[in-house]
Amino acid sequence: MQQHLDALLKAATDRGDVPGVAAVVTDANGDTYRNAFGERVMGSGSAMTTDTVVWIASMTKAITGAAAMQLVEQGKLDLDAPAQETVAEIGALQVLDGFDADGQARLRAPKTDITLRQLLTHSAGCAYDMWSTDIRKFLEVTGTPPIISCMNAALNLPLLFDPGTDWDYGTGIDWAGKMVEQASGKTLGAYMAENLFAPMDMNSTAFRMTDDMRGRMAKIHARGEDGQLVPQMDLEIPQEPEFEMGGGGLYGTVEDYAKFVRMILNKGRSNGNQVLKPETVAMMSVNQMGPNRVHKLVAAEAGFTNDAEFFPGIEKTWGLSFMINEQAAPTGRSAGSLSWAGLANSYYWIDPTRGVGGVYATQVLPFADVKSLPLFLDFEKTVYDNMN
Repeated sequence: MQQHLDALLKAATDRGDVPGVAAVVTDANGDTYRNAFGERVMGSGSAMTTDTVVWIASMTKAITGAAAMQLVEQGKLDLDAPAQETVAEIGALQVLDGFDADGQARLRAPKTDITLRQLLTHSAGCAYDMWSTDIRKFLEVTGTPPIISCMNAALNLPLLFDPGTDWDYGTGIDWAGKMVEQASGKTLGAYMAENLFAPMDMNSTAFRMTDDMRGRMAKIHARGEDGQLVPQMDLEIPQEPEFEMGGGGLYGTVEDYAKFVRMILNKGRSNGNQVLKPETVAMMSVNQMGPNRVHKLVAAEAGFTNDAEFFPGIEKTWGLSFMINEQAAPTGRSAGSLSWAGLANSYYWIDPTRGVGGVYATQVLPFADVKSLPLFLDFEKTVYDNMN
C-alpha cells in the first residue's frame, strides 16, 4: 500500500495537479499509511507534511456533531425538542416563498419547529448561497453578510423548505454549534478543546490558530479558468469572529483528523478515553433523516465550488452528521460508510464494515476540483485495492 499510494500522490504533485497533498489511512489500532508530497505554497520550496495545518472547512461539521451528541448524552440537548428552546434566534427563521415583482423576498412561517436532529442532517431547510441561487439573491437584496464572515447576521437566512421535508446542504450545523455553546456555557472552540481535542490528543486543531500552527500552514490555491493554480489566495476564517463557525471554521492537520476518524472506528474510544458512547456512535452512523435523500449540489456561483456529487447514482443519506452511502461505492467503500469533505478540497471517509478510514487534504479552490477530487477517489481506491 505504501508504495502504491506514494507513487500516486507524488506523481500528482510532480505534474502540478495539486500544489501539495497530505494523507493518512487508519484502522482501529493506528495509522497504516501517512505521507505528504508537494509544497505548502506552490513555488515556495516549503514542503507539505502530514503536520501541515490546513483549513479543514466543512470537515468541522462532524466534530461539531460529536460535540452536540456529547451534550445529548448528558441530557443537556434533545435531538427532537424545538431548537429555539435552546437558541431563541433560530425561532425567527422563515421559509422563503420566492420573490415579489420588486425583487423582495416573500417569507412565511415554517409549519414545524426546527430540531437539532434536522440541523445535524441538513434537513432543517438551511442552505448555502454558493449552491442556492435563491439564497444568493436573498443576500444581494438584503445585504446579509456571507457565512464565511462569521458574523451573527450571516445566520439570519430563510429556509428553503419546511423543516424535515427535504435535504439541502447549508448552515444548519452552525446553528448546532450555537446550541452547543448555549448548553455548555462555553464558546464552541473552548468546549471542543476540553471535551474532544484534549481527550483525543488533537493538539493542532482549533478555530484560532496559534503561532505554531500558523508557522506550519498551507496557503489556499485558486484554479483559474485556464486550469492553472495560483497560490496564496487571500482567504482566512476570521480569527476574532462574532461566532465560531461550527459548520466550517476549524484549522487542523490530517494527523489530527485521523484521530477523530479512529475514534469513530473504535465506537467512541480514543487515546484511552471514551469520548462518545458506543450506542451514540451507532446512532450517528445510520440514516437520521427518514425518506429524504442527498442530491447533487449545483454551483450558484463560480470561484468557490463546482457542481458536486459523490458517487452519482448511489443512494445517499445523512447521519449525525455524516453523509452515508447506502450502497457500496466504486472505490471499494462499503455500504453504510461515513464521509464528507471541506471546501478547499479536503476529504475523509470512515468504513466501519472494513474497519478502515482515510483523510486527504489539499488546499485548492473551487470545491470538487477537477484534479484534486479524482486524486482523492484514486487514493481511496488504491487503499482498498491493497488491503488484505
